[in-house]
Amino acid sequence: MKKMILFLLLYLSISITVFAGSKPYVILVSFDAFRWDYLNREITPNLKKIKENGVSALSLRPAFPSKTFPNHQSIITGMYPAHHGIIANTFSDPFNKTIYRMGDTNAVRNGRWYLGEAFWETAERQGIKTASYFWPGSEILIPYRRPTYFEEYDHERPYEKRVEGVMDWLKLPAEKRPHFITVYFHETDTQGHKFGPDSPETNQAIKTLDNIAGLLFQKLDEIKMRDSVNVIFVSDHGMTEVSQERTINIEKIVGSSDCKFFDGGPIMFVEPNKEKVNDVYNILKKNENHYKVYLRDEVPEYFHFNDHPFISQIVVVADLGWSAITNKKSNWEGKGNHGFDNNQLDMHGIFLAIGPNFKKNYHTGTLWNIDIYPLLCKIFEIFPRTNIDGKLDRIEFILNE
Repeated sequence: MKKMILFLLLYLSISITVFAGSKPYVILVSFDAFRWDYLNREITPNLKKIKENGVSALSLRPAFPSKTFPNHQSIITGMYPAHHGIIANTFSDPFNKTIYRMGDTNAVRNGRWYLGEAFWETAERQGIKTASYFWPGSEILIPYRRPTYFEEYDHERPYEKRVEGVMDWLKLPAEKRPHFITVYFHETDTQGHKFGPDSPETNQAIKTLDNIAGLLFQKLDEIKMRDSVNVIFVSDHGMTEVSQERTINIEKIVGSSDCKFFDGGPIMFVEPNKEKVNDVYNILKKNENHYKVYLRDEVPEYFHFNDHPFISQIVVVADLGWSAITNKKSNWEGKGNHGFDNNQLDMHGIFLAIGPNFKKNYHTGTLWNIDIYPLLCKIFEIFPRTNIDGKLDRIEFILNE
């Protein structure tokens, strides 16, 4: 009897190890605001090696608005912001009088805001362990909506520490090891905002993240997993130059205290009293210069941004490089920003991928970030959600047949 039990335990252990080993590994790396053409500055030797040995896209098209939280959610859910619920970095629920802000820990961990299913939810439900070293939405307080392993966001956490954390997960025993991992780095966003996309500081940020890419592969070599792990590098959006001289004071144009204003810069939400909506819209339309104004129902279809109840009754979209502001004094003196029309190339990011599931030395045109979710489902051979906006047939050709 004891021999039989020992035999069964040994068989179970071997089965778990073989089954775990048969699953692919994917590390999804986010370089915030790493614009598509930063790869062309001849300062990214490690990323250049991926272009030469893996898959590289001309650019990665973000969803509108081209901002951080909406697009990290679009990447991980395969949905447009109006469908996954995170419509901006800051927005209001007019029905419950609550506000979502990316800097508000309680808000970003509250599952009620997140309508889309993140890939880690899809994977976990189908037997795949996942992990996240910082990704918007990964800290949701609802346990079954989180990855198996996750880190609470710490902006000051050294980048090397983040890479080590990823390696620690990959060094776990096979039955505990995550097969899908996300990791996030903000350097190009921070320096791009402060100094502009063409500054020496941003070039240094580009070099820093390229070095991190090199470190990641070095560590994979050290744990002898380089050849078995797929690594995908993406950015949520790009960056463009802005200035204090290119601003439009929307509150001044409206000239009314009957409006609430949310967000600002490339896009502004304007919420007048119900009886004033048409009046405010007509004033803004009459003075339309360096911006476009839309009633919510009339936001162009190509933005996919008119079918969520939290989108304000009036939406202002600034021209590239211009900023919509209010009378509220701001200390922000940044020289770069994003959030503009997602069809503008300055708003596009990067897509690079290398590993056993990807073609080698394969170059393609622009990919869409909403298609990454179905791509991941294809790699892991699991069922995607049926309500996504992403389409596998726009991206699956980059995979090995």
